[in-house]
Amino acid sequence: MNKLLEGFLGAKGGAGARVGAPDRAAGSGLPSGLIGGAAAGGLIALLAGSKKGRKLGGKAIKYGGLAAVGGLAYKAYSDWQAQKTSGTEPDPLGLPKPSPESGFDPENDRDARGDDFRLVLMRAMISAAQSDDHVDQEEHGRIREQVAAFDLGPTEKAALYDYFSEPAEPAAIAALARTEAQKAEIYLASALCIDPDTPEEQQYMRALATELRLPDGLRGHLDAEAAAARQQMA
Repeated sequence: MNKLLEGFLGAKGGAGARVGAPDRAAGSGLPSGLIGGAAAGGLIALLAGSKKGRKLGGKAIKYGGLAAVGGLAYKAYSDWQAQKTSGTEPDPLGLPKPSPESGFDPENDRDARGDDFRLVLMRAMISAAQSDDHVDQEEHGRIREQVAAFDLGPTEKAALYDYFSEPAEPAAIAALARTEAQKAEIYLASALCIDPDTPEEQQYMRALATELRLPDGLRGHLDAEAAAARQQMA
């Protein structure tokens, strides 16, 4: 599963990445455009020319990986606790990486089932991106063809097929969260990869917040940080 995570997350050069961290994607066998500096959604952007692929690719591909999700979510959570305004910093994508003790450490965290938490964030982004759309049979075929062309193992390929086949179900995504920090990160990652400009997307994000049982007021801080990050990506 490491190849899939490296191709999707591409933490090298991303905001919040550890200085001096090794290039884990080197020698991974992923397409050259996804090695090292590939951004979150880089793999997804190559999977289909669909609306979902364009959303994830057009926004998240500029983002620099999921390395910054923890930083953005931690900033929003801290502002909420301190009753401060969120999303006002000049460089939201340059926020420092929180310490592991903070609980906002996706790269080294496990979900409610004991699996790599980064996979949950991947699923959350895909689910949010297709919340106002569906994958028809033709699109399924195109996705399968392009996934098959990647130098990924059968486990990674099967995971991608499954993620794209799953309906946009906020309850299923929320059930994978183990901590309050993970809930914030799931919501933040989902908000990053879409502009909630359709009724379906807005309803999805409301339902996700409800299923995550976010504390009163926290959603507004997470939305503000996500909006600031999207603005910086533009």
